[in-house]
Amino acid sequence: MRLSELQTKKIISMSNGKNIGSIIDAVINEKGQIDSLIIESSKSIFNLNKDVDTKVYWNEIAKIGEDVILIKKEYN
Repeated sequence: MRLSELQTKKIISMSNGKNIGSIIDAVINEKGQIDSLIIESSKSIFNLNKDVDTKVYWNEIAKIGEDVILIKKEYN
């Protein structure tokens, strides 16, 4: 599967059903495997002047479906 295919999927937290966002980048380890996915920056109410990137580690992914990627961990 290509990164461009992953980028079309919504990232959903299984614990609360929240849409975390969309993939903008991936971190590749020295073995050429995806280590983590970088999710689009969003403005937080508490950090109005800062962009906040979310990193989802590959081992936190429960399932990659046709339209969504389900994440085990809860993200706010």
